[in-house]
Amino acid sequence: MAFIKLKNITYTYPLAKEPALRNMSCELERGKFYGVIGENAGGKTTFCNLLRGLIPHFYRGELEGEMTIDGQEIRNIDVDILSTQIGYIFQNPFTQISGVKKTVFEEIALGMENLGVPKEEIIQQVIEIAELVKIEDLLQKDPNQLSGGQRQKVAFASIIAMDTDVFVIDEPTSQLDPQGTESIFEIIDKLKKQAKTIILVEHKIDLVAEYADELIVIGQGEILAKGDVHQVLSDFSLQTRGVMFPQAALLSKALSEKGFDFPNIPVTKSECIQMLKERMR
Repeated sequence: MAFIKLKNITYTYPLAKEPALRNMSCELERGKFYGVIGENAGGKTTFCNLLRGLIPHFYRGELEGEMTIDGQEIRNIDVDILSTQIGYIFQNPFTQISGVKKTVFEEIALGMENLGVPKEEIIQQVIEIAELVKIEDLLQKDPNQLSGGQRQKVAFASIIAMDTDVFVIDEPTSQLDPQGTESIFEIIDKLKKQAKTIILVEHKIDLVAEYADELIVIGQGEILAKGDVHQVLSDFSLQTRGVMFPQAALLSKALSEKGFDFPNIPVTKSECIQMLKERMR
């Protein structure tokens, strides 16, 4: 059953001449991992701002159409309550650290303190979450002195501590090296295995293809495609709309053009290797 529903949503930022989102309609179900992909400046971050309630409650502008979260219209929803239901992890980890706490332990605990969680429970939760995201060695460090990758992990820990069921994550690996990127996807995969709902904006399509259940393709403020990962990444016409494809799919396309056909298009490295082995037999 759909948890978030958009129907003919069009949104224009204040003072902007053109809409950032155009006639969007889609439904998102609980417990699924949605990868949001598409061209740069195509509306993906605005889509996240809408899901998180920042539109229309922080970014005013003009919002047309209907959107509901768990049956509540977005215009009437209590954003304070929404913040306890949907965790939002920003693209830039430097903007997510509060700046008022002296240790990572206190930073992770901040949200729970604001909710009035008992001290003993806070201590236990912080320790468990630190172990989950592998930052036990950072708990006594100053969050303002951490690297970008370390801050991103602390940002994840802080949001996980709020015990939300839905995570909206906007390009969390944009400033990270390959090792940092892998560690962030390990955290996201752990959340997926806990049946959390994940909406992830990410350009690293090979990793998105490996972990996501469905893809939402956004370009020029419109939803260009939505569906199962294999279904979406089998449509190479989306390349003309700025959509990146995983290396496995591109290799199968190149081989197919040389007469080396696959039964279907692989989207991950392991799928590609398996199909190559079967084809060689």
